Amino acid sequence: MGFVIAKSDTSLFTFKHGDDMAYLLLYVDDIILCTSSDALRDRLIYHLKTEFPMSDLGPLNYFLGISVSRTPSYMLLSQQKYAQEILERACMGTCKPVDTNAKLSADSGPPVADLTQYRSLAGALQYLTFTRPDIAYAVQQVCLFMHDPREPHLYALKRILRYIQGTIDHGLHLYPTSTLRLITYSDVDWGGCPDTRRSTSGYCCFLGDNLISWSSKRQPTLSRSRAKAEYRGVANVVAEACWLHNLLLELHCPLRQATIVYCDNASAIYLSNNPVQHQRTKHVEMDIHFVREKVALGQVWVLHVPSRYQFADIFTKGLPRQLFLDFRSSLSVRPPPATTAGV
Repeated sequence: MGFVIAKSDTSLFTFKHGDDMAYLLLYVDDIILCTSSDALRDRLIYHLKTEFPMSDLGPLNYFLGISVSRTPSYMLLSQQKYAQEILERACMGTCKPVDTNAKLSADSGPPVADLTQYRSLAGALQYLTFTRPDIAYAVQQVCLFMHDPREPHLYALKRILRYIQGTIDHGLHLYPTSTLRLITYSDVDWGGCPDTRRSTSGYCCFLGDNLISWSSKRQPTLSRSRAKAEYRGVANVVAEACWLHNLLLELHCPLRQATIVYCDNASAIYLSNNPVQHQRTKHVEMDIHFVREKVALGQVWVLHVPSRYQFADIFTKGLPRQLFLDFRSSLSVRPPPATTAGV
C-alpha cells in the first residue's frame, strides 16, 4: 500500500504521497491510524479491510490500557482503569493516600513472604509509568530488588500504591504547540545507591511544551567524581535525543534547531565543551565522548540550569513535597480539568 517501516521503531509504518501523509502504529492486532485527511483515512481502511478481517472502532479512545481523551485544547493520556486494577490486585482498593519517597538498601529487613506478588506488582507499576512519569524514580527503586525483595521494599511498593490511590485521576497532558524544538534536562544523584555507591541518572525530553520521553536508571558503573557521573547522564540524554531526531525525521517532521541539554553541574558542562582535558577524562569510556562531537557539530547545546528548575531531579531522588508537586505539574502530570455542572 506504499507504507514504509520505520527504522527507529519497527512497530511504526509511515506513508507519504504528495500532500497525503499517514502513520500506522501496530501492536499484534491493535492498530492506531493517523492520516492527514478523512478521505485518505477512509481509503486506507478500505484497503486494509480487503486484506484482513478488522473493525473500525472510530476515533482513538483506548489503546493497550491507555485511555485517550481529546478536546480542542489538550489530549489526556491516562491509565486510571489499569491503576485501579493494580490496587485491587494488591487488595488496596480502599487504602488511604500518602506521598512516596524511596531510597532503599538491599539487605534491610527480612525477605517478603510472597515473591510472586511483589514481582507482579512491581512489573505492573513499570507499565503504569508510561503515563505517570512522577512515579518513575520510586518504581525504579523497588524494581532494583526484584531478585531478593525484603519487607522494607514491599513497604515502599505499598507506599507507591497509596500515592497512586490519591492521584488515580492524574494523567499525562499533551497540548498543541507550534514550537518544534527538543529541550532536555539531565540530572544525576552521585553515589546515591547505599549498597554499590553507583549513581542514578534521570532525564526528561520536551518537544515544544510536551513531555515525550523520560528515564530513571541506575548507572552500570561506578563514577569517581560527580562531574563524571553527570557527564554520563548528559551522554544518556544526548543518545535519546539522537533517537528522537531520527524518529521525527522518519515522521517527516525534521528538527531544524539544535537540541538543548540543561544540566546543573558546571564541571560536566565544561567537559562537554572543552576537548583539552584529556588527562582528567581519559579513564571515561570512549563512547561517552560522542557528546563533544555533537556539541562541536552544533547539534547539541549543553547549558546550565539552576537546581530549582532542574525538572530531571524528580527522576533521581526523593524531593520535598512542594518541589515534587511543582515538578510534577511542570511535567504536565495533572488531573483532568474540572467540568462545570450541566456542560
